[in-house]
Amino acid sequence: MPNITFIDSKGADRTVEAEIGSTVMETAVRNAVPGIEAECGGACACATCHVYVDDAWVARTGTAEPMEEDMLDFAFEVRPNSRLSCQIRVRAELDGLIVRTPDRQG
Repeated sequence: MPNITFIDSKGADRTVEAEIGSTVMETAVRNAVPGIEAECGGACACATCHVYVDDAWVARTGTAEPMEEDMLDFAFEVRPNSRLSCQIRVRAELDGLIVRTPDRQG
């Protein structure tokens, strides 16, 4: 199983195992990762699972689709590496993925 490291806004990190085929958001919720609220349950209808993808992983996680970009408009402190974690599907090649959670969710 791939490992994903979540780093909160204060720098505390937590590495968890993710199931291939699930999303980064589902992995966070399943492992009670702080900072991921996931109010819409992964429907890409809110911005409460906003993360910053570590620069080394941006190319491998891909870019936001138009619907995700629209939802990111509701997130706080959006950056070029911002993504909704519900839209990042876990694959074997994402083993070691690092994402950071913002100070607050949208």
